[in-house]
Amino acid sequence: MNRHILLFICAVALAIRVSAQVAAIDSNRPGHEHEYPPSQDYGGASEQEQETKQKYTCTMHPEVVMDHPGNCPKCGMKLVPVKQGKRRTPNAERPTPNHQSHETHQHQMEISMHSSINLADPMSREGSGTSWLPDSSPMYGRMFMFGDDMLMLHGAIFPRYTNVSTRRGDDRIDAPNWIMAMYSHPLGESTQIGARLMMSLDPLTEQGRGYPLLFQTGESWNGQPLHDRQHPHDLFDELSISLSQKFDHDFSSYVYFGYPGEPALGPPTFMHRPSAMDDPDAPLGHHWQDSTHVTFGVATAGLVWRNVKIEGSIFTGREPDEDRYDFDQPEFDSYSGRISWNPTQNLALQVSHGYIKSPEALEPDLKRHRTTASVIYNLPLGHDSNWSNTFVWGQNHDTGEGKTQSFLIESNYQRGRNAVYLRWERVEKSGHELVLKPPDESRIFPVSGYTLGYVRDLSHGNGLDVGLGTQFTINGRPDGLDRYYGDNLGYAFEFFLRIRPSLHSHGAHEQVEHVAGMEK
Repeated sequence: MNRHILLFICAVALAIRVSAQVAAIDSNRPGHEHEYPPSQDYGGASEQEQETKQKYTCTMHPEVVMDHPGNCPKCGMKLVPVKQGKRRTPNAERPTPNHQSHETHQHQMEISMHSSINLADPMSREGSGTSWLPDSSPMYGRMFMFGDDMLMLHGAIFPRYTNVSTRRGDDRIDAPNWIMAMYSHPLGESTQIGARLMMSLDPLTEQGRGYPLLFQTGESWNGQPLHDRQHPHDLFDELSISLSQKFDHDFSSYVYFGYPGEPALGPPTFMHRPSAMDDPDAPLGHHWQDSTHVTFGVATAGLVWRNVKIEGSIFTGREPDEDRYDFDQPEFDSYSGRISWNPTQNLALQVSHGYIKSPEALEPDLKRHRTTASVIYNLPLGHDSNWSNTFVWGQNHDTGEGKTQSFLIESNYQRGRNAVYLRWERVEKSGHELVLKPPDESRIFPVSGYTLGYVRDLSHGNGLDVGLGTQFTINGRPDGLDRYYGDNLGYAFEFFLRIRPSLHSHGAHEQVEHVAGMEK
């Protein structure tokens, strides 16, 4: 297994490094200088002064134009110079080739900043499935433009050593991982088709039992329910297609089909939240909050008005089976609805409710009603500095068990090469869920986790961020669980590498320019 992990790590690192080097070499070739659309100034200065005065813009928000360097007021990214082109011709005159290239580039930049799910949403708002992040959220990935088509690549891998205490603990060397591609193609000025692919090599690096995580529950292995371990994800976590239509500047709609995919239920999945991006572990409340992110059969329709979205889904309630390489049979026997609201650039809110039929393969008669609410607050603190926070509440109402609650708070502060993060959570789990002996099966046990972690990037901002990290977790439990876990304090520690693409900024913008330029 360790040989597979090493080969996989080397392959991912080499692929991303080569793409970054090729982009850097090509962007410096003669004949591929990058020009930016000239900005308009409606002040009292003359046209000559407007053309000679240096302007600055944001690669993520091209509508932001300033006459001095600094940071974008919307996302906090560093502003880049706007290179002035030739003087625009009057409307009555025939446009020059240079003018046409400016217009073409401006159109391409507008296309490149759109979400792959909904043409009317900014790309930074796009979370997992059809969920929303704050508009100011940082994006770690590589963007490529092929004419008007956009391709965005994301991913992460965490080679690590984990040690979990107590009688039900374990120690292990493994590497949780995922990689994602998002693609969009315009079908006119107001219509867009999108596609997404998300994969994980967890079946190789985690194998069937998954990794040790105290008090974690959900899914099965060899016909037995998993406990105190996080199950591995399937090879294919998302394979989806979407179609969006923009009716007006503030009104749009979309349809989304996934096999597998993610229904409109819960917050963005933990690995896609900026507040959790440096934490290798899944939350203990994963199966109360966002566990439906790998669902074999999803259909979602949504309406978006300004910063408010209403959407509904029908989907397969059964969680993935133990064969992590296959495609499970779609049933479309469950449903959900979600309301999302981004009142400001830095805030994303959602409430959702869903009916999930037979989520566990070992309990086919189980019926589950899940209700969630979440608040995500992201605050850019300048160039290459960000603070992201998430609060999630999730409730499961299961047949024969009643209601159980989960609470989670996450925070991640990143400044340059350094990141500090924390996670606190409290989840009510039954003895049946924890796989206890019959006398304790019907009891409800509140369990908790307190995690503090730190990552220092060894390579940063060069196309590939490689960080060395460590984290420590203390787990709380009631005395009634001592007979299963022992009398000692429950704790876990781990050392890891965090490998992912760098922050999407000016370097990625140049990659967009070059690929688009080669298509001309």
